[in-house]
Amino acid sequence: MLGTHLFDYDLPEELIAQYPADKRDESRMLVLDPDSGDCEIHPFYEIVNFINPGDLLVCNNTKVLRGRMYGVKNGDPEGAKFELLLVAKLDNNSNRYSALLRPGKRAKAGTFVALCDTDGTINTNGDGFTVIGRYEEDTFEIEFNRNPDELQLKYGHIPLPPYIRRSDEANDENRYQTVFAKEKGAVAAPTAGLHFTPEVLEKLAAKGVDKKELTLHVGPGTFKTVSVENIEEHKMHFEEYFLDAETADAVNNTRKNGKNVLAIGTTTVRTLESCVNSEGLLIPGHGRTDIFLYPPHKIMGCDMLLTNFHLPKSTLLMLVSCFVDREKMLNAYEIAKANKMRFYSYGDCMLILPRKEK
Repeated sequence: MLGTHLFDYDLPEELIAQYPADKRDESRMLVLDPDSGDCEIHPFYEIVNFINPGDLLVCNNTKVLRGRMYGVKNGDPEGAKFELLLVAKLDNNSNRYSALLRPGKRAKAGTFVALCDTDGTINTNGDGFTVIGRYEEDTFEIEFNRNPDELQLKYGHIPLPPYIRRSDEANDENRYQTVFAKEKGAVAAPTAGLHFTPEVLEKLAAKGVDKKELTLHVGPGTFKTVSVENIEEHKMHFEEYFLDAETADAVNNTRKNGKNVLAIGTTTVRTLESCVNSEGLLIPGHGRTDIFLYPPHKIMGCDMLLTNFHLPKSTLLMLVSCFVDREKMLNAYEIAKANKMRFYSYGDCMLILPRKEK
């Protein structure tokens, strides 16, 4: 049995980044050799020096919804107050979403909730949603009474993670999205991609490094720590993914030519591993994945990983341990802590190099 306690570590509160670096590409990057465990710390923009001509960069182009909203039952100032977090659109031709709704015990089917402006004022023009029904725990089906995209723009907040202990601000609208974000549907950013700038991407392209995209809409389960001691008993969340033939072919051809595929973030890895066959070839497709990657799983769809530093006992920390031995990975975390690197979504990052023998 692989125990959850093996993926635990202590983190001082002050190392949890509350704001992004002043410039995306001036965050710090810990470069880890998975064979030796050796670590070096560089500014992120030097990533160009660690990727070779002919290599391929694969990134997740999901875009974060303005998905946190606040409202009041029936628009009554004395009524029950609700916090809404959109999870996924249920039908492209309707206004229905699955959503987390708190407090769930007050969200009865048929309840109408009037949305509040971003300053907390209850709107007076009837904008809101109706609770259709409950799925499980705090997850509900809701229906907006007009175009959800317009309501998100007017009433929505950027859904910063719970360990960022502040409300969203104007700068988060830009900085909590990657520069390649385009497909709306995530409740959290694929944070490894937050470090890239157009200038870094241009330098990589000039060096002969290609870039392809896929989509995985990050769900709220990404922040869930593993609460059971036996990892195999953990119930993984589902997330929707899209992998087109162009990206699949590029990955297959890159690896066939003996070059390396760099996955930008754990969400990219989850998509690639959900679409790879037993021969190591990617098959394009669209679906929902609940893949759970932990040692001794052998990564088949990529060779390198760029990732931020993750929560203790999280499924993401376990995924990273598929690229490098757990002990070396945790040692790298201790080096990051000793050097006051910044952790989690708005923090610094780690680049795991390819193994010498694949």
